[in-house]
Amino acid sequence: QVQLVESGGGLVQAGGSLRLSCVASGRTFSRYAMGWFRQAPGKGREVVAVVSGSGVLKYYGDSVKGRFTISRDNAKNTVYLQMNNLKPEDTAVYYCAAGPTYTYSDLNYDYWGQGTQVTVSS
Repeated sequence: QVQLVESGGGLVQAGGSLRLSCVASGRTFSRYAMGWFRQAPGKGREVVAVVSGSGVLKYYGDSVKGRFTISRDNAKNTVYLQMNNLKPEDTAVYYCAAGPTYTYSDLNYDYWGQGTQVTVSS
């Protein structure tokens, strides 16, 4: 069982930056691929970024490429999402997830955090 706790969300103006963190419980953190997903009101959940257990492989959704960076620190059981040049369309609840396979599909992620709200004002 893995428990995930996100933090770092908030209200920011367009063009600003935020860094989300997700801390995982357990001793096997490095075995899990970690992903950030988001869901805006009235829309489906979409992948933001995914990182493999080793941290070497990374995938980004098209809408965030060049603006967001995912990273992880396995010694701290933590995955990060650095978000730069934020846009109003980035407004959503952001979820951290852990799964056994490096994939951008949310169907393969078994454990989810409670979510953190990110709101970008224009």
